[in-house]
Amino acid sequence: MGPTEMSDVFQNQQLLNLAEQPQLPLLADLNEIGQKAFRDAPFPTRKQETWKYTSLKRLLDQPYTAAVTPQAVTPEHLAGLIPDTQGGVRLVCVDGVLNTELSDGEALRLMTPFSMASAEQQQTIQTYLGKTQAASRNDNFLLSLNDAAIRDGVLIHIDANQKLDSVLHVVHVTTEQESQVAYHQRLLIVVDRHAEATVAEYYVSAGDSDQSLTTTTTDIHIGANAALTHYRLNTQQEDALFFGGCFVDLMRDARYHGFHLGLGTQVNRHDIRVEHREGGSHCDLNGVYVPQNRQLVDFHTAIEHGVAHCTSEEVFRGIMNDKSKAVFNGRIHIHPDAQKTLAEMSNKNLLLTNTAEVNTKPELEIYADDVRCAHGATVAQLDEQALFYLTSRGIAKAEAEVMLSFGFINELIEALSNECISNWLRPILAYRFGRDQSLAQHLVG
Repeated sequence: MGPTEMSDVFQNQQLLNLAEQPQLPLLADLNEIGQKAFRDAPFPTRKQETWKYTSLKRLLDQPYTAAVTPQAVTPEHLAGLIPDTQGGVRLVCVDGVLNTELSDGEALRLMTPFSMASAEQQQTIQTYLGKTQAASRNDNFLLSLNDAAIRDGVLIHIDANQKLDSVLHVVHVTTEQESQVAYHQRLLIVVDRHAEATVAEYYVSAGDSDQSLTTTTTDIHIGANAALTHYRLNTQQEDALFFGGCFVDLMRDARYHGFHLGLGTQVNRHDIRVEHREGGSHCDLNGVYVPQNRQLVDFHTAIEHGVAHCTSEEVFRGIMNDKSKAVFNGRIHIHPDAQKTLAEMSNKNLLLTNTAEVNTKPELEIYADDVRCAHGATVAQLDEQALFYLTSRGIAKAEAEVMLSFGFINELIEALSNECISNWLRPILAYRFGRDQSLAQHLVG
C-alpha cells in the first residue's frame, strides 16, 4: 500500500469521521478549517524531515472510536496521579468530560469550558483560539485533526493587572477502555497586560492499560509586561499515543517560563512554537524526556525572533533506556529585524544502554548581524570515571548508576519554581532508572 492509499485509509476510515459529530457553534469555523487541512494533508513518511525518525505505523494498526462514557475515578486514585494541589485550583476532565466532583468549587470561576462561556468570553476565544499555530499545521497534520475534532475546551483568562497566587491545575485523565478511543483536548490561556499566573497541565492514565489516542493543543497569549509560568506534564501509560502542540505569543516585555515533560506512551510527540512579536520579551523553554522499553519521545521546538531586543534560553535533557528512542529538533529563527537578540539552546542526552537511540538536531537560522546566539548538543553514556569514583567509596554499582542518571536531569527539576511539582517529579524520575525502588529511596528522601 502506497503513502496516498495509506493516508486515505487512515483519514477516511479511522479518524476524520470522528470530526463530523455535532459541534459547538463557537468552534464551527475552526472545525471546518481543521477538517479541510487534515483531509488535504499527505500521510507523513520518513522522507518528510519533521517525521524522519518517528513512525506513525501505530496509528494505522488500530481503529479508533469516539469518546465513550467516562469511567469512575475516585479522589484517592487521582491523588496518586498528580501532585498535591492544595493551595491551588483544580479542574479535572475524565475521558474528555468535565468532572465537577473531582474539580474544585472555584475552578469554574477561573477556568471556563468553551460550552459555558459568556458572550465576552466567546469573543476572547474567537480572537485568540488557533491564531498562533498556522505555520505549524504543515509540520504536524495531527494538530489539524485537533482543530477538526474538538467539541469543547477550557479558557483561562487572567485579567489585566491581576496576579494569581494560586496555581491553576488542568488535569486530563484517561481510563481503561475496551476499545481504542480518541480524545481531543484544547486549552486557551490569555494573560492580559501586567498580569501574572502559573498554569500546570497534566495528562495521566488512571488504569493499568491505556490504549487511547490523545491530540491536544494549548494556545497561549501573553500581553504586555505580563508573565506566565507553564508546566505541561505527560505521564500516560505505555500503550497510549500522545500528540501535543503548544503555541505561545509574546507581546512587549512579556515573559514565558515553560517546562515540558515527556514520559511514557508508545509515541509521544510535542510541537512547541514561541513567537516574539514585540520587543523586550523573554522566553525560558526547558524540558525533560525519559523514555524506556520501546517508547518514543519526539520534541520539535521553534522559537521565532521577529523583532529586536528579545531573549530566549532553551534547555532540554533526555535519558534513554532499554530500546527506547528520542528525537529532539530545536530551531531558533532570527528574522532580519531582530537585532540585539540574545538566544541560546542546549540539548544534552544520556544513553543508558547500547540499544537506546537519540536523534538530535539543534538549529540556528540567523538573518540579523547584531545578535548573540549559541547552540549545542551532546550524546553520551554514563561517565566511567564518575562511576568508578562512587563505587570505590562503597556505593553499589546499580545504585551509583541511578545517582548519576538522576543527577543528569535533577538540575532542571531543582530549578522549577513550584516546589510541589518538583517534589512530585523527583521520585517519578528517580524510580524510572532504578527498577528496584530501594535504589532510589535516598534520592527522594
